Amino acid sequence: MAMVLFATLFIFLFLSAPIYVALTASSLITMFIFGDYSLSAVMQRIFGGMDKFALMSLPFYVLAADIMTVGGMSKKIVDFVNVAMGSFRGSLAIVTQGASMFFGALSGSSPATVVAIGSMMYPRLTNEAEGGYSKRFAAGLITSSGAVAILIPPSITFIIYGATTGVSIAALFAGGLGAGLVFGGLIMLYSYYYALNHHVVVGQKVTSAELIKVTKDASWSLGVPVIIVGGISAGIFTPTEAAGFSVVYALFVCVFIYKELPLSKLLMAMKTSAVTIGQLMMLLGTAGLFGWVLTVSFFPQILAELLTTTITSKYTMLFIVNIMFLIAGMFVDGGAAIMILAPLIFLPMVKLGVDPVHLGVVLVTNLSIGMFTPPFGLNLFVARSVTGLSLGEIYRSVLPFIVISIIALIIITYIPAVSMIFVSLLS
Repeated sequence: MAMVLFATLFIFLFLSAPIYVALTASSLITMFIFGDYSLSAVMQRIFGGMDKFALMSLPFYVLAADIMTVGGMSKKIVDFVNVAMGSFRGSLAIVTQGASMFFGALSGSSPATVVAIGSMMYPRLTNEAEGGYSKRFAAGLITSSGAVAILIPPSITFIIYGATTGVSIAALFAGGLGAGLVFGGLIMLYSYYYALNHHVVVGQKVTSAELIKVTKDASWSLGVPVIIVGGISAGIFTPTEAAGFSVVYALFVCVFIYKELPLSKLLMAMKTSAVTIGQLMMLLGTAGLFGWVLTVSFFPQILAELLTTTITSKYTMLFIVNIMFLIAGMFVDGGAAIMILAPLIFLPMVKLGVDPVHLGVVLVTNLSIGMFTPPFGLNLFVARSVTGLSLGEIYRSVLPFIVISIIALIIITYIPAVSMIFVSLLS
């Protein structure tokens, strides 16, 4: 039964069918072949995939991110990071990574981060007078730096993992923050090393007055991740309450402080959010149906038993899982990969002694790398439109950053304390 389910799924994916169509069609075909199930049961399972308490926060975070993006909060952050880090050799590349990390906290979208930060920073990085970086390095940097968006909270991918496995979303956010700092920090170190060895332009020094001004302008935007993560960690509100508060906060700042959110922009943000939420909910619902068909086939239980009896080392199992999710990240969206694969490996990993929160952090780190790994990483195609380079040039540009990211993955995977420090503080 499971063989038919996965075979039909991969056939539909190979035919470039939308993921929700592939999940639904493979489930219905398997049900038709192996059992007599009513359509009412199908609808119940689809609704059950969306009817989860952990998913209540999802629409609010999506809406808050879109409001912040169109309301000018992201630009304030880029200006702040640029001034704060702009006075030493290699600072412009470090600014790009830092701005991507902050923007990731606002948008939660890796491709959106590549477009937003890449459009602003790529011309500056390649400008001889301002940056002096090669086009290859600049393209690789903006393509890879956007990947951190799905690690930095509030991450939609972590919310989906929490809803799928029942793991605390607050703990996942804390773990994602630690992993995001490791991931982004290593790329910053590599950028500084590159700048020293290629004699790029030294960043312009800024006056104290300029620093104070941009800090004041960006302080409201910088408060977003602090309020969300800090508020949850301090027990002031739950992740769901934090999501609702983030919408109110974003509206207040963009309308009354920055005054860059007219009604037309607000309606555009709401429309964009509605489309995004609809797509996510459709994915979650059809993944619920797929997961139910998979469960009644007893495949997860058989796989868990097989893995735990044949593989006794959690480190070996983590290596296998890393390979699996790196490949998955190249082909499908991170949320879809979590919904399809996480239920299969969750029980075996927990039985081997892997912390469920750490497992989620490892999986999402893999998926973030998959976003810019050739040949099918989504960020590669987005970066092509931003830079104007050929796909082959983009492929070559990201290779050093893939190596750096894999080093970060190894640290996150096999030295859990490095990325789990904020989880320890939370608990």
